[in-house]
Amino acid sequence: MKKVIITGSSSGFGLLSAKHFADNNYTVYATMRTTQKNEPIKKKLEDYSSNIKVINMDVSIDASVSKAIDTILDEAGDIDVLINNAGIMHMGLAEAFSIEQANDLMNVNYYGIIRTTQAILPSMRRAGKGLIINTTSAYGRVFAPFAATYGASKAAVEAYTQSLKYELAPTGVETVLVEPGPFATNLAHSFSPEARTEIVAENSELQSIFNGMVEGFSTLMQSEDIPQPSLVSEAYLKLAEMPQGSRPTRTTVGLPFGADKVNELTQPIQDGSLQAYKMEYLLETKIK
Repeated sequence: MKKVIITGSSSGFGLLSAKHFADNNYTVYATMRTTQKNEPIKKKLEDYSSNIKVINMDVSIDASVSKAIDTILDEAGDIDVLINNAGIMHMGLAEAFSIEQANDLMNVNYYGIIRTTQAILPSMRRAGKGLIINTTSAYGRVFAPFAATYGASKAAVEAYTQSLKYELAPTGVETVLVEPGPFATNLAHSFSPEARTEIVAENSELQSIFNGMVEGFSTLMQSEDIPQPSLVSEAYLKLAEMPQGSRPTRTTVGLPFGADKVNELTQPIQDGSLQAYKMEYLLETKIK
């Protein structure tokens, strides 16, 4: 039985994926913060399948990640797949978000991925195989107004994952990206209002444009044509089941807002850049 760690399993893509992988005969270590709100979710997940084990982990805290991954590895021995799914989202006037808010967002969306990756990589390297799936967003490839800090955090993960993919190629470990478009999940509930309220007050016209954008998205989310969040968990599983060395670097899911076109145009350029360093051999994952 293969083993997977899924971060951010208390809601949205993570919750769906924990169930989907369990249904497909994986041992699932579903991580989430231990909070009063999450206790009923933890019980429901563990009651759903004996394949699911809920682990307390806060990706924004070094010690929490280290303790959780050590606990999992002590029990499991090794892990086949790590899905970095945990994330928060800020939407609003870029100028009005404080440095502290930007740092909080990066701490979860970007540094959180570095923490879990660094914790799991030694065991994967020893095994000569393993897959790390990092969840970004179409907004990490095609940038939108009112999503500056969020898009920046996802773009950081894009760069980190791409570089790490090259570096890990000789070890047999793979890192890939899943880039969802907008889905009707509760990620929007993690929104924090802009801390610099005086900036919002000074830009009423811009705020009006943003409010219109939010209304438009709300309408879109209620449409019968909106893609279902289950598509993301299905994309995770498809990547996990693909043979070692055959996985695409980037997978868009749902409404791509042009991210698929950006990937199609730029991935050959990105990979071709290794020629300048005479490192083309890093394009192929070593099969051990």
